[in-house]
Amino acid sequence: MLRSARHAKILEIISHKEIETQEELCAELNAMNYVVTQATISRDIRDLHLFKVAGIEKKYRYAYINEGEGEVSPKMKNLFRDCVIAVNAAQNLVVVKTLTGNGANAGAVVDKLNYDEVIGSVAGDDTLLVVCKDTEAAMAVVEKITAFMG
Repeated sequence: MLRSARHAKILEIISHKEIETQEELCAELNAMNYVVTQATISRDIRDLHLFKVAGIEKKYRYAYINEGEGEVSPKMKNLFRDCVIAVNAAQNLVVVKTLTGNGANAGAVVDKLNYDEVIGSVAGDDTLLVVCKDTEAAMAVVEKITAFMG
């Protein structure tokens, strides 16, 4: 089976169902006659840049950013807005505090925004640390993130 077809099916599945584990995703694909192993699913999750967000029916579910490079979907913007608690500058650093389990999600959004002032970022469980070129750049990023959140 072609990898691109399997990837398209994975994206379709997670957009319609809450899938919490690799095993659940593997079972869904196998039920649709896509013969896959957990190892294959693990690689697919990495290749598709899937991440986990809080679910409604389940504790977590897989999600993805589905827009082109540098663009953030309305769904991701809403997720970002809902999970960010505070955005503060400290010299050339920007600290984004999030709800527990959403540091990496916030990082994916900030990376996707591709701000010129940002050198890089590191995400933890409930914090995103954004490294900027200098203090002025950090202040500009705080303003941009705050404006992005609307």
